[in-house]
Amino acid sequence: MGIVVALAGQVGGAKLADGFARLRGADCAVVVNTGDDYEHLGLSFCPDLDTLLYTLSGVGSPATPWEPAGDTQALYGMLKLLGGPDRLALGDKSLAAPLLRTAWQAQDRRLTEITADFCRHLGIQARVLPMSDDQVRTHVLTDDGAVAFQEYFTTLGCEPAVHGFQYAGADVAQLTPEIANVLDSPDLEAVVITPANPYHTIAPILEVQGMREMLRKRRAPVIAVSPIVGGRALRGTAGKMMAELGHDASALRASMEYLRLADGFVLDTEDAAQADAVRANGMEVLVTQTIMRSAEDRVALAQAVLDFARAIGEKKQVEAQAA
Repeated sequence: MGIVVALAGQVGGAKLADGFARLRGADCAVVVNTGDDYEHLGLSFCPDLDTLLYTLSGVGSPATPWEPAGDTQALYGMLKLLGGPDRLALGDKSLAAPLLRTAWQAQDRRLTEITADFCRHLGIQARVLPMSDDQVRTHVLTDDGAVAFQEYFTTLGCEPAVHGFQYAGADVAQLTPEIANVLDSPDLEAVVITPANPYHTIAPILEVQGMREMLRKRRAPVIAVSPIVGGRALRGTAGKMMAELGHDASALRASMEYLRLADGFVLDTEDAAQADAVRANGMEVLVTQTIMRSAEDRVALAQAVLDFARAIGEKKQVEAQAA
């Protein structure tokens, strides 16, 4: 068994990453989107990183995995009473990570080091790696111009039509040594693009300087798992964004976001009829259950993806020997 690298963010990505972590422990590395990070009240918030930390450690709320279970909002209530901003409901427990992160970043500690400390204290064996220690910010292009993703998501309630995206800073952001090491490892078994929004979760990771090049030169298969099931995203705005960008909201369209990058694509059984069209675009296809309602579902999907990657890898070896 080798190292599995998952590109992840959001709830769906965190769930599948948890499946890999349960199977592989320290041989699972999760590269996490930080393009949605933002500053609020002087604190550094990393929503995708914290969702991964809470999910992998088991402290997250089942209903709202981006915050710890049993969170309260006493501080938020007091902030409003004192005239503070009320656009973002801050949980008391949820503020712990931003508080420590901000304090440690002020000491010139790298985000990767800070996240590793969080993992150690939370008992997480898997390596949780921010996509860069440099700042990248996703901006959504709307009729009123470019807005930061957090403003689009929170203040605007995802209402404006989306015309495109900008990933500010990605062209100069550097891959961390930790990410380069796992992607360059001779033990790399598979790279998995988890079922997360292709535009504001996965694309920022891929846009970091050097990431696409590293993925293209690796020997291990790259597998993408569809974030769209039956024409809709289970969570989030991927389907809405696809439609507003002029595309069908479909698993087939999701697969096209990873053309010339992914070797294989995983469809839910509900979208089995699209398998031949995905294959026609040059990808191997696995049709299986992708909805993860339980820990057992997460592990089952993770194992199915690894088996799929192994089969693709073996096929490539045979083809290379025959050439």
